Amino acid sequence: MGLFITRSIDALNKETEEVEGPRLRRALGPWQLIAFGLGSMIGGGIFATLGLGVHTYAGPAVVISFLVAGLACVFAAFAYAEIASMVPVAGSAYTYTYATLGEFIAWIVGWNLILEYALSAAPDANIFSANMQQALASFNIHLPLWATAFYSPGQHTYFDVIAFGICVLIGILVAIGIRESASTNSVLVVIKMGVLVLFVLGSIPFFHSSNLHPFAPHGWQGIFGAAFIVFFAFIGFDAITVTAEEANNPQRDVPIAILGSLGIGTVFYISVAIALTSIAAAPSVSENTPLASAWQAVGLGKFAGIMWFGAWVSAVTIILTAFLGQARIFYVMARDGLLPKGVAKIHPVFRTPAATTLIMSIVVGILAALFDLNSLIDFVNIGTLAAFICVCIGVIILRYTQPDRPRKFKSPFVPWFPALGVILSVALVFFGGALTWWRFAIWMVIGLLIYAFYGYNHSEARKAALANNAKNAGS
Repeated sequence: MGLFITRSIDALNKETEEVEGPRLRRALGPWQLIAFGLGSMIGGGIFATLGLGVHTYAGPAVVISFLVAGLACVFAAFAYAEIASMVPVAGSAYTYTYATLGEFIAWIVGWNLILEYALSAAPDANIFSANMQQALASFNIHLPLWATAFYSPGQHTYFDVIAFGICVLIGILVAIGIRESASTNSVLVVIKMGVLVLFVLGSIPFFHSSNLHPFAPHGWQGIFGAAFIVFFAFIGFDAITVTAEEANNPQRDVPIAILGSLGIGTVFYISVAIALTSIAAAPSVSENTPLASAWQAVGLGKFAGIMWFGAWVSAVTIILTAFLGQARIFYVMARDGLLPKGVAKIHPVFRTPAATTLIMSIVVGILAALFDLNSLIDFVNIGTLAAFICVCIGVIILRYTQPDRPRKFKSPFVPWFPALGVILSVALVFFGGALTWWRFAIWMVIGLLIYAFYGYNHSEARKAALANNAKNAGS
């Protein structure tokens, strides 16, 4: 019963059927699940980090960067899809790791997933605020200076009121119910994907091959550096797996949604990257607003507001799916005893972890209102890549230890595909800077202290093992 105690797949699946009190509501079909994946994926990654990848790292070769990052995700997605068909539980990579690599590694993965969702939501709340303030300014409505941005005494700004407000409002929506969240997300996903289609089609008349030279100004180092940055754009398909206990047919629909959303998202990313780099030279691409700045550069400035609107809509879907995912990771970890049991409480009417959702939306709202968290995105990538590595290893372990267990979906070319997923993920991890690793280390120390002083002693798996040992000793 050491640090690496595991939970059997049978026990994990049985647990979802034997929950005392209200359960999560099953209400999601494959299209809603795909929309959750796209809602979580297509956001700041395409409207912002694409600009950083083009301007600072890879130039037009950012298309290759997207392919590299996408490949790492494809191999991981096959692994996620296979395990999700075996373990239709809301814990995503945390639960999959618990079943294969043990509790200690699972805690590390879960702890980083909590951070991933928080740091996905907070910067997008700031993006929403900036766009909303621009819209209000067009009607000559202006907030007091102190309420316009995060804490910066030199700029006389102290609390981003709109960023805080949108976090709380979306937190309320997510707490009210999965149906309401799914419907809102689906509508917004259609809108933002329509904006991207418009950008690609509207850019075609302005394509100039001269903008593609030099193709890779910083060589392969720039391409892989950009791949690490744009990898953030692919984070999101794992949000599908945290809704497994709310899917009508999770063993069939979750794998479909994982691969479907990743495939659709990758096509959109590469199409937009090609369009962007074909109409604007890399040095002229804005790091923060690449699509709008590119249209302004070719004389379509009067339509650039459409791109701003797309970024605004994307911010809402990112926050929504982040809160939904974060609350369910908390819920499953608490159900396993690694966090206080109160965190796992399901509202009897809404059938969601409503209290946890509201509390976390307020916490993330305060963080977004007070701090510039954009600089922390890189170390979210490290945590997510670590989760990908664990899931890929987990698929290999289960294929050899439980080869006869039924699988509604089987990843092709095991162990080669998951092994490639591990190799590519490890390669991308090493492109994180020294500061990123220091921040990651600090977050890990905090998490390990919580596990040592609470999680280890309250683990349900450890309690069950001790009880079983005592029973065997008595007999």
